[in-house]
Amino acid sequence: QAQLVESGGGLVQPGGSLRLSCAASGGGFSTYVMAWYRQVPGKQRELVAYITSLSTTYYDASVKGRFTISRDNGKNTAYLQMNNLKPKDKAVHRCNKSKGVGVKREDYWGQGTQVTGAW
Repeated sequence: QAQLVESGGGLVQPGGSLRLSCAASGGGFSTYVMAWYRQVPGKQRELVAYITSLSTTYYDASVKGRFTISRDNGKNTAYLQMNNLKPKDKAVHRCNKSKGVGVKREDYWGQGTQVTGAW
């Protein structure tokens, strides 16, 4: 039932940086896998990165070395530090939290924050 609220999107210059934030209002934040996805028109949603409850991370090949996902359990917030932004990074970025499987599966989405650029 928790809500996820993203922030930090905006317009950047070529090669610029942004730090996206995803604030979760529900409890048990530390037990969830937190993830960032990006969505552009005409393309399926793409997983950008995730971080598990044990701080294991995954990055899509297109962002490896440029992005860093992190979490602050004390603030119930996940972050995506985006450096050296490229055209493919321009998209609505949505935060997700999930855990469990089957009937106990939990999967929540934020509304998204737009990353734009002039290039």
